[in-house]
Amino acid sequence: MIVRFGFVAMSLQVENASPSRTMTFTNFTKLNDREAGIRKLERIAEENLRSTLRILKHCKASDIQMYRFSSKLIPLATHEDLMDWNPFDALATAFQEVGDFVQKHGIRVSFHPDHFCVFSTPRPEVLAKSELDLLNHILMLEAMGLDEATKCNIHIGGAYGDKVVAGERFVRQFSALSPRFKHRITLENDDKTFNVRETLEAAEQVEVPMVLDIHHHAVNSGDVTDDELYNHLWPRIVRTWDKERERLGFSNTSQLPPKIHASSPKSLSDPRGHADYVEAEPLLQFLRHAARSTENLDCMLEAKSKDEALMKLIEDLRQLEASVEGIKVLDGGRVEVTAEH
Repeated sequence: MIVRFGFVAMSLQVENASPSRTMTFTNFTKLNDREAGIRKLERIAEENLRSTLRILKHCKASDIQMYRFSSKLIPLATHEDLMDWNPFDALATAFQEVGDFVQKHGIRVSFHPDHFCVFSTPRPEVLAKSELDLLNHILMLEAMGLDEATKCNIHIGGAYGDKVVAGERFVRQFSALSPRFKHRITLENDDKTFNVRETLEAAEQVEVPMVLDIHHHAVNSGDVTDDELYNHLWPRIVRTWDKERERLGFSNTSQLPPKIHASSPKSLSDPRGHADYVEAEPLLQFLRHAARSTENLDCMLEAKSKDEALMKLIEDLRQLEASVEGIKVLDGGRVEVTAEH
């Protein structure tokens, strides 16, 4: 199995390249000229896109083929007092340059809307804001010229006192979305509420691929055993990706591999928090099980040290090659893992 690794938003290797520069609405309102304020927001967004392009060029130079965009590329994009503002005309060239680079070099990119984007909510106003937030992410992907293989990853949401009812509400409210929305989504298990089995059942019902977060599973496994995960749930997760590839007309797993998230616990006192780096051996153990069900896999690292964590992980795996069977580092962002039988 070929595994590609990626990182999230910020680079610690590329200086002065934050893709998340912003301006608060309070500061926006202090500006006397509203139109001048909007132009300033657009300049900040353009800087964020230029920084994103610099980070992508760093990825290409480092053999990294996965990257998650910052969701904060456009400051105040969904603020209720700026609903008359359409930033996309002013940013068209900058967005297109990012999209062109991604497509030219085969980098898999994604978004992860924040935890306020919830479709299990019982509150209509929260549901409306979730749809607006998701629309903003979709508009950015469309501005980049990226097709439906480029996804936005979300969680089911909260339990609101009754997890079964909340799960059913998620399925109902998500199913009511248009294909433009639904075809951009992957669904991920979370660290407090919906475990792997529950998330997979929802993903199968709404017919979207599932992203397995192995750290979230470690702290919120419910009654899911390792045997069930490796031998039953993981093959079903892989099938959600098989179905999506069929829908998109792709012919093999290298075009849209199953995707997982990996991170290590910050500490014993904060097991849900993300550490600076990722421990190689526990991750390798999962990968060797996963290799029984797929020939390709993409692994997004959610470590605080971003691209430096990825580079350290590759180096740690390279050191394991001499003593551990079934692992071969291919370059700065890929390894080959042999299945454990």
